[in-house]
Amino acid sequence: MSFLFLMSNAQAGADGTPPNPLMQLFPFALMFLILWFMIIRPQRKRQKEMEKMMSELKIHDQIVTTGGIYGTIVNIKKEKNIIVLRVDESTNAKIEIQRSSIAGVIKQEKEDEK
Repeated sequence: MSFLFLMSNAQAGADGTPPNPLMQLFPFALMFLILWFMIIRPQRKRQKEMEKMMSELKIHDQIVTTGGIYGTIVNIKKEKNIIVLRVDESTNAKIEIQRSSIAGVIKQEKEDEK
């Protein structure tokens, strides 16, 4: 009980004036800013980069899925959000995956390679 009394006296100030309400909110605002710059802002940046990569996918791009499957895009079914991958050159084995399961692009086909 005496600890709470001492804290309230310390916050009130030496001359007995009540503490400024804005100064009481300052630590919370500081914590929010730290959270914003350390976590939220970088996550949004990564999300925008991923959306850009997904929108730039083309046939003949080499990709890797979130499950670790490497393949080359042979068809894009935009209405169903499905990508057809060729995973084996010799047997021409193909699989269909969701667009959202792509982890990254390994190599994009350049215009002059066509």
